[in-house]
Amino acid sequence: MSESKKLPIRNKVPNELTWDLQVIFQSDDDFKQSYKELETKIESVISYKRTLSNGSESFLKAIQSILDLSNQLETLYVYAQLKNDQDTTNSIYQGMYEQASKLATQANEAISWFEPEVLELSEEKIAHYFSENEDLVIYKHFIEQLTAARKHVLSANEEALLAGAGEIFNASSRTFNILNNADITFPTIKDEEGNNIQLSHGVYGQLMESTDRSVRESAFKQLYKVYEGLQNTFSSTLSSHVKYHNYNAKVHHYQSAREKALSNNHIPEAVHDTLLDIVHEHLPLLHRYVALRKDLLEVEELHMYDMYTPISGEAGIKYTYKDAQAETLKALEPLGEDYLSVLKKAFNNRWIDSIENEGKRSGAYSSGAYDTNPYILLNWHDSLNHLYTLVHELGHSVHSYYTRTNQPYVYGDYSIFLAEIASTTNENILTDYLLETQKDPKVRAYVLNHYLDGFKGTIFRQTQFAEFEHFIHEEDAKGTPLTSEFLSNYYSDLNARYYGPDVVKDPEIAFEWTRIPHFYYNYYVYQYSTGFSAATALAAKIVNGEEGALDNYLNYLKSGSSDYPIEVMKKAGVDMTKKTYLEDAMKVFESRLNELEELIETLK
Repeated sequence: MSESKKLPIRNKVPNELTWDLQVIFQSDDDFKQSYKELETKIESVISYKRTLSNGSESFLKAIQSILDLSNQLETLYVYAQLKNDQDTTNSIYQGMYEQASKLATQANEAISWFEPEVLELSEEKIAHYFSENEDLVIYKHFIEQLTAARKHVLSANEEALLAGAGEIFNASSRTFNILNNADITFPTIKDEEGNNIQLSHGVYGQLMESTDRSVRESAFKQLYKVYEGLQNTFSSTLSSHVKYHNYNAKVHHYQSAREKALSNNHIPEAVHDTLLDIVHEHLPLLHRYVALRKDLLEVEELHMYDMYTPISGEAGIKYTYKDAQAETLKALEPLGEDYLSVLKKAFNNRWIDSIENEGKRSGAYSSGAYDTNPYILLNWHDSLNHLYTLVHELGHSVHSYYTRTNQPYVYGDYSIFLAEIASTTNENILTDYLLETQKDPKVRAYVLNHYLDGFKGTIFRQTQFAEFEHFIHEEDAKGTPLTSEFLSNYYSDLNARYYGPDVVKDPEIAFEWTRIPHFYYNYYVYQYSTGFSAATALAAKIVNGEEGALDNYLNYLKSGSSDYPIEVMKKAGVDMTKKTYLEDAMKVFESRLNELEELIETLK
């Protein structure tokens, strides 16, 4: 009987492969002390209520007090979240995370009066405040963002009631996360060598790239068997969360949840519609790629579990985590020495938690607060895909680093709309580097395939998610019950429409919606698609050495939220209110698809 490969428990992971959270709090006792201080600070913020009309100095003190509270609260919350995510089975950190969430709800309730009270001030009075008090000038854009939504802000009491119910409104999302990351038990299957291996989120992704079809099929069917058994629970959590989005939009006088979600960043709804239209128009390109995959895999039927294995033969390039760091520094040289110096800080100062362990949150992300390092969570496996993941998340973290070191706290973050551009620009530059340095036709074919797969996953797949998300919000708004059967039937048909006639309509894929955390993020996923498309244009400018391109790009990374996202991108050289950037991205996909087809012909 072969021995099962098991994930290490958290305290067995080498220290140098974990993130250093002691630079936030030296101990959990320090966290508790900060928690007590913040409870007192929350009370003091309330004392500024009904003072905004007392003059510019009172207005300034209220703003500073609220931002100071938010800053410290974010640090506390991030510490608790990261501690929880490194081992979601640890009850101590589950409790700390719950405490931090509760405190965040209390803080939101305590400052909920601020926006309605700002809106009670006339535009003339606010303008007078800014003209007479120089210390207020830095907050001008911050206040402009609030006043732009005048008609959508409720009374102070109504906003306080909604803020106070924050934990209740977000309960479905938390339930999904706990169930999906901590309580689900996946079965053990055989890997390529016949060893028993326990499925996990990270292991599943790795096995989907396996060149052994029986392994892919087994992993696919066994994973979705688990989700199928929980479909009613997941339909309940998702339906409840969608209802919250729709309710929140309705009471704030928006026409839809989408309008409310996009208005937070002043993104026109046309940006979302244009994305769906352009992707629909170019679905034949995806169908063509899928047909090529079927031909090269030499299978009579192409299944969804065949969509991630390399079609160029062997798995190709693999990188250890150490090798991946060195390759990252070489690949991203076009971004300049200053950018590379930040990457070295990430590697040398333990910003990254790299190894998968029991109970660790699945996937990968970049996180952090204004006064912390921009941390990265990984679940590393030696593969080209994980090199791309590392480069992607470093794009986020360097963006955070530049923003926080160049902007005051009030503008020390950035919208998700901007975030995905930084990460996927890195991915595009990595692809250019690999195609420039790898001369072996088989390796180049693998890289091209990986790029096309990445494009498929980032633009086509995420737009598919965005379309599903928009559909279920619209259906719920009409009063349609979001049952598991309804969700699964629609998702199955949508998946078939995207991937085309060459893919078998596997019954298991109908349950994919059950395991996608982004459906709980409120119109988040479309930004992967728009971001990757914009990044394609920016990467081309940088790699080709276009005059001013790198400086413009670095200025974008340093801008934070000091201007509206659309305007920040215009300054960086991409107008995302037009469809051109999307069409240009599709041209790159088609060009690299052509190159792969030609290269494969030479290998036959």
